[in-house]
Amino acid sequence: MVDLDGFTQNSTEELKQAVLLLVTGRDGDSLGQKNQFYMTELAALFMELQQRNSVPVASDQVSLVQGVWLSLWSTIPFQDIFPGRLRDQSYQIFHPDGYYANMARYSPGSRLPLLKKLSSWLVAYDFMLIQRYEVTNQQWLIHNVGVEQALRIRARSFTVDIADAWFTKAVTSQKGTRLKHLDRTTTKMVEKILQATPQLEHLYCDPDFRIVKTQRESKQRASYTIAIRKF
Repeated sequence: MVDLDGFTQNSTEELKQAVLLLVTGRDGDSLGQKNQFYMTELAALFMELQQRNSVPVASDQVSLVQGVWLSLWSTIPFQDIFPGRLRDQSYQIFHPDGYYANMARYSPGSRLPLLKKLSSWLVAYDFMLIQRYEVTNQQWLIHNVGVEQALRIRARSFTVDIADAWFTKAVTSQKGTRLKHLDRTTTKMVEKILQATPQLEHLYCDPDFRIVKTQRESKQRASYTIAIRKF
């Protein structure tokens, strides 16, 4: 266990494990609880790990982040824009071609009009936000491209292979955004997300562990995500 009163004396690996231990079982907290938890428990640890970041240069991070990541804890509001997110089937996938996707399975989707008519144990709702990334002047630049949605049989897990194939097909086809299955309020929220130009910064980054700071808009409260590599 890390002594959180004198954690600067601990190794970087010990600090990473302390962060993972602190957030275990807490990703389901409300956004307000998460923001408070960040300020009281995580901020100082994040700052210390940022000072130890072995890959601080953004251009060096590009090849490092390519692959599949699992978000263990995040204060990004849109991740839980729909109820019932399955956290072990929520991925962030970076491709070498400059595209990446945030995607997740939601079940049951009680706020989705179509799913109200179907048995929640039969149908799941998969949602994907597609974005482009590049590094210019050592800063990550993010551009929202569009969203994809799918209704699938819940009994078939939303695996990495299925998610990656869906992502690849969506980027290749580039059909454009067509929102469906959503109520009017949620549709407006998704449209607002697509209009934003997010800012992204890796406070800490290594081959298997990332702490990411993001802002959807410059005036918005910063969000933080802890992610570990899946593949």
